[in-house]
Amino acid sequence: MTIAYLNGDYLPVTEARISPLDRGFLFGDGIYEVIPCHQGKTIGFSAHMDRMGEGLEALEIASGMSAEDWLEVVNQLLQQNATFIPSGYIGIYLHVSRGTDTRRFHAYPKDLSPTLFAFAFELANPPKCDRDEVKGLRVALAQDRRWQRCNIKSTSLLGNVMHYQHSYQSGLDETILFNAGEEVTEASSCNVFAVINGEVVTPSLDHQLLPGITRKITLQALQTANIPHRERPLTVTELKQADEVWLTSASKEISPVTEIQGQPVGNGKAGPVWYEALTAFNTIKFSA
Repeated sequence: MTIAYLNGDYLPVTEARISPLDRGFLFGDGIYEVIPCHQGKTIGFSAHMDRMGEGLEALEIASGMSAEDWLEVVNQLLQQNATFIPSGYIGIYLHVSRGTDTRRFHAYPKDLSPTLFAFAFELANPPKCDRDEVKGLRVALAQDRRWQRCNIKSTSLLGNVMHYQHSYQSGLDETILFNAGEEVTEASSCNVFAVINGEVVTPSLDHQLLPGITRKITLQALQTANIPHRERPLTVTELKQADEVWLTSASKEISPVTEIQGQPVGNGKAGPVWYEALTAFNTIKFSA
């Protein structure tokens, strides 16, 4: 049984309780982050805090927590859950909802105390930096049906959940999404990269996709390793014809996609550029 944090208290996660009138429960009215931690070290903590701050500002929620306050929560959860998650690969989920109202009303009042929640969970081991041993991902394609503010890491994730379910019930690992113009946006819980004619391409940031922290660190790693890369629109046709495709997220780091819609990507194995990128990523991820 892991230990969670709720509004200033540390307690077993099974004992954490919120009101059914919490707007996070009723409306998905909140912001969240997932911070990956390996052997007690956080990855991209400052960037996660910046993104959380931007999301809270966009939703007009004042958490009352500084980055230093959240770091203390993260460190406490790492310490208190070390025996429950002995692998040392831990995700810390941070959640801020607008708080508990006295009625269900769409417009939000200005005087609510936000609900602050965090818990620890075990992450899968990071991908092996080995082209022969790494697990290749098999993905589906689907038109993006989510709302038009995907750049905000809102707790309202029904669209993402439905897209992920599409792949899960088909025995696949993810669903890569595209817009009405057949341009790739992102996957249901990951950002997308493709290697095209020796250049790494990832969709430019806009309201259609989340500015992923692992995405950001991956771009820094590509720069460090002098790997040609560019942010630009990426079409579905280009994706299907790419030499390599990767998904990036806090839990997947940089994972190679080896099959799209039942068709192999490249030669159906993790590619050489992926290996270079992950090697560079591993050298900077704790300092990025």
